[in-house]
Amino acid sequence: MNTRRTTTPQSVKASRLNRRDFLIRGGLMGAGALSLPALLAACGGDSGSSVDLFFENWPGYMDEETIGLFQSASGFSMKYTEAFNDNNEYFAKIQPELSKGKTIAPDILAPTFWMAARLVQLGWVQKLPKADIPNFVNLRDDLSGQSWDKGDEYHLPYQSGIAGIAYNSKITGRELKSVSDLFDPAFKGKIGMLTEMRDTVGLILMGEGKKIADISTFDAASVAFDKLEKAKSEGQIRSFTGNDYVDDLSAGNFAACVAWSGDVLQLTKDNPAVKFIVPEEGGTSWYDTMVWMKGSENSDAVAKWMNFLYDPVNAARLTAFVQYISPVKGVQEELVKMGGDNAKLAEDPLLFPDAATFGRLQSWGALGEEEEAKFDEAFASITGA
Repeated sequence: MNTRRTTTPQSVKASRLNRRDFLIRGGLMGAGALSLPALLAACGGDSGSSVDLFFENWPGYMDEETIGLFQSASGFSMKYTEAFNDNNEYFAKIQPELSKGKTIAPDILAPTFWMAARLVQLGWVQKLPKADIPNFVNLRDDLSGQSWDKGDEYHLPYQSGIAGIAYNSKITGRELKSVSDLFDPAFKGKIGMLTEMRDTVGLILMGEGKKIADISTFDAASVAFDKLEKAKSEGQIRSFTGNDYVDDLSAGNFAACVAWSGDVLQLTKDNPAVKFIVPEEGGTSWYDTMVWMKGSENSDAVAKWMNFLYDPVNAARLTAFVQYISPVKGVQEELVKMGGDNAKLAEDPLLFPDAATFGRLQSWGALGEEEEAKFDEAFASITGA
């Protein structure tokens, strides 16, 4: 289950509204800026009329200005929807059609990387029109050449982030540095784990000295599941959560928890006692990535859109809105040029980790269908999902 964007905490929701209000009041969105529903209606998204490009994405993951500017600059009409609520849920939605060789309505989806790998393996996406996406060169080096798409032919990252440990220093009474701190008996009943299996299990595996990129079978990961199950049965874990961990963390119900960098970025500004760390053993690196669905014939529009997003100026605008780690080179410099609060974002280590931090991040490889099912079943039995 992926919940980074589906249960956005109230503190983040409020800050997004404030940022949007700030843009409108400051005139930065332009006199012709429209709300997202209005934009969709204007370009045919609500009326069912033909459009040049259909992008289905996660909720709260796009600013209105970017869509409007793309339509003006490219001349293409665009339908943009936010119906991607969960990786597995969405897979179940599209599987009946795609497994029969049929097509789905969206041209582009932005699943999390492991689901994108699954779609590639099944042959449900097509190679990107890279020759028409010159800004492809702005892809961050660390996101290039994944094991499931070594030539970067089938996907282009949309946004990325880090899963590490967040803690409330008022409750812990000390700094935390290691994955082992999550299992410290002193914090019994005050530990939170994520319902995103790859982040929770990945961190535990790294704590056991494993490289998660090399994990391809359930047996190879069983040590982490055993440790997680033991911690739950002994009462070490208070609960498994999505983004709502921020409320328990801020209130002190959690001493520490597995957390996402983008969420904590907002929370630390309101509550300095809350800290985020990449553990000594490492953190998980995740990203959601754009894929071009098989059967789509809108190659020109797909290329124009991806090229538009990979212009550092446009990528910086999107970063200021979503506040996740951009996959695009040059965004930090563009935020500085924007000035004000956006320039301050350019200095934030959670948005722009240093080389040493990047060096401690690991990503999962692709799992086969049978192994995926074993992981999901075991995790669900522990979390009670």
